[in-house]
Formats: sequence, structure tokens, C-alpha cells
Amino acid sequence: MPRSAVAVLDIGKTNAKLALVDRESGALVDRIATPNTVVRGDVYPHYDVERLAAFLFDGLAAFARNATIEVISTTTHGAAVALLDAEGLVLPILDYEHPGPDAVAQAYRSLRGDFWETFSPDLPAGLNVGRQLYWLEETFPAAFDRASAILLYPQYWVWRLCGALVCEPTSLGCHTDLWNPRAGGFSRLAVDRGWARRIPPLVHPSDTAGPIRPELADRLGLPRGCRVVAGIHDSNASLLPHIVARRPPFAVLSSGTWLIHFAVGGSIEGLDPARDCLANTDAFGRPVPSARYMAGREYDILTGGLRGEPTPAEIARVVAAGIMALPSFAGRTGPFGLGEGRWTVDPATLSAGERIAAASLYSALVSTTCLALTGADGPSIVEGPVSRNAVYLAALARLTGRPVIARPDATGTTEGAALLAAGPRAAPPPLDDPAPVAPLPIDLSAYAAAWRRAAEEG
Repeated sequence: MPRSAVAVLDIGKTNAKLALVDRESGALVDRIATPNTVVRGDVYPHYDVERLAAFLFDGLAAFARNATIEVISTTTHGAAVALLDAEGLVLPILDYEHPGPDAVAQAYRSLRGDFWETFSPDLPAGLNVGRQLYWLEETFPAAFDRASAILLYPQYWVWRLCGALVCEPTSLGCHTDLWNPRAGGFSRLAVDRGWARRIPPLVHPSDTAGPIRPELADRLGLPRGCRVVAGIHDSNASLLPHIVARRPPFAVLSSGTWLIHFAVGGSIEGLDPARDCLANTDAFGRPVPSARYMAGREYDILTGGLRGEPTPAEIARVVAAGIMALPSFAGRTGPFGLGEGRWTVDPATLSAGERIAAASLYSALVSTTCLALTGADGPSIVEGPVSRNAVYLAALARLTGRPVIARPDATGTTEGAALLAAGPRAAPPPLDDPAPVAPLPIDLSAYAAAWRRAAEEG
């Protein structure tokens, strides 16, 4: 008999993945990926949703030949919003890195509300969904007026799959400016602008939005009873298995293009909006103190794409010589977003191992700052690509003085999104933690103090 499975669509900023997960064991059966491309030179830079739809449908059809897909779950990056009328998109889905919304930044700031209402910092370009909406409304008023529904990105794909219009707390509470996490309702901005009226009803991410569209089921070889769940923001998908299985306090570090630091059991009262701190909203509607930076992108910039494992001697030389990368290399984001990224030496003079070591130490120092800003305590659980960086992990353990648990084999967002198929009262998944990482056997105190002084000076 074909296995019973969940299909997970996971759209990150850099790549989109489609995974097949066994429903009984939770094991990853298959996964395919494609670049998440941006269309340029047409109205404004926007996501190529038709290319992604072809990837999704072809992948589902291929998976359906070897499994009975009973549930489809969607998870995506944040800061993306779809405007729909009865026919579909009225405007393309804006790439949040496009600087267009900066043109209305000053006017928008007078409308957006206080950080202590939304716990959403004032971010550049389109990183605040509210700023995107305001810019689109001001720039394309006729098209904006035609929109009868405002959907966050995971729920756009839910609509493509089953036709249902829903929203859920993790995407709505992801630095959008549209949500008041303490009150569990829309922000003043969302109500005053009339946007709240166009946002569909709020449901739990695991709620069934509807059955797959019959014509899609027949075309792709899926059962007509295949359920499409409401979906979840990608970093919150990584968080979900931990909040149902662990006792706080602990931190989850979910990595990709961004590295999101969730301080479960921390306090939202001390967050600093000027340093890219915010409260994310978890799958159960609870605020979670968070901080983030573009670790994946910065690491690629710092290493120049080099790969390899530094030797202990190379790491020691970097520390002893005070060879440092200083933030920020992805401007206007992260806890040092106002700084201009720079090296204390010419990186071209470094060996590959020395450059990788310095980049890894940089990442660990920024992560240590993020964890401190969110009041994190207890173990730090690291998932995604950075969980395979041994220097980063060992340095983080040394710098924080707390256990660091790397889960390089965890499927991260896929695991969390697949968990939605079982519903909100599902039994906690077995997490099978490996032993904590051994701290770096080098005293980093002087290096870290010098790095922090230079970083704070900008």
C-alpha cells in the first residue's frame, strides 16, 4: 500500500522546497528545491509565483505516484503579502528588499503606531507589511481598491491550493505592524486604514482551510479529500516542535538567509526596536521575544563563498591577532544595522581557513548579542545551515556559557510545518537531542570585548 504522507511547501527567501513526510513516522521521504527567483523590470521587483506554482504542482504530481498525500502544509518567509480580488492577484507580490516603500517612510511613520503596541520595529524597504500596503495603496490606488482580500504569503498558497481565504497568527504577527500581540487583535493602524476588514478570519495554523481544489486533485493524482491546512511562518514552523515538547526557558535559533533567535521564556518588555528586536507570535498566539540578522547572507559575503573547516591553529591565529569582521554587512538590519561592515585587515591576505574562522566568530558574536537582547536563558537549540558550522557552535557555547545543541539533521521548517497535519493537540514529537557542543577551547573574552567596543562605535 502507498504510504500516507504530508506534503510541505517551504518557500524561503533564497530557495523554495517541497518535501514529502511520512505521516506515521514523521520521517522525511523526499525533498526537491528550486531557487526563489525575483522578476525584475516589470512594475516593481516581485516573486515569480507562477514559476513557483509550476514547481509545486509538478512536485506534488511526482510525489503522488509513490504516496497517498493526505495533507498539504505551507510555510514561507515573512514580509510578503498578496492582494486578491475574485479573479486573483490585483498586483504582483512585492519583493520585500525593494526600496520602493522607503519613499513613503516618513508619512508612514506618523501612522504606524508605537512599538509597544505592535512589538514590530520600524524596518527598511518592505520588511514591514504595513509599509508595503501603504506604499501600494498610495502608488497604485485603483488596483488596491479592487482588492477584496489581503493574504499573508503562506495563506496565498493555501488559496492557490484550495480556494479558502484564511489568516493565522504567526504570519500576521511577524513584524507586519498589523497585529497587537498582547491584545491578540489587529493594530490601530490595520483598523484605521480599513485593512483589517479585508484580512480573512483568524484560525490556528493547523486548522483545515479546505480540501484541495477538485480540478487540482484530479490533475495531480491527489485524493479529493486531501486537506490543506492554514499554514505557518517559516521561523515559527521551526519553533513549533520545541514549544510543544520543551519546558522554558530555552532559545531556538532558526537559520537560513536570516537567523532568528527566539527566546522562549524571555521577556518582551526589554526589547530594543532600534536593534531589530521584536515579538514574534507563536502558533498559539503568544508573543515570543525575538531578534534577528541576515546571518546566511552576511556569512556568504564575509567568506566570499569559500567552504571548508578551519584548523585549530587558524582559529587561534585569528583570535590572537584580533582579526575581525565588524558589522553590518547587510545594512539596516540586525542589532548593529546602522554600522558599516568592515574588516580590521584586508580579507584577501587571509587563508581560506582564517577567513572562515573570522566569519564564524562574527556570526557567533552577533548571535550572542541577539540572545542577550531578548533575555534568553537555558539551552540554545540551533537548526538550519548554521547548525553545521562547528566554529560558530563552539564559539557560541563559549561566549554564552550555556549549552548549545546543534540539530543538523533536523528538517527545521519542514518538521514544524508537517506537524500541523496532526492538529494543535498532537503529541509532542521526539526531539532526540545530541549532546551539547563542546565550547571552543580558546579564551574569547578579550577578543569579544574588543569586538563589542568596535561594533558599538559603528
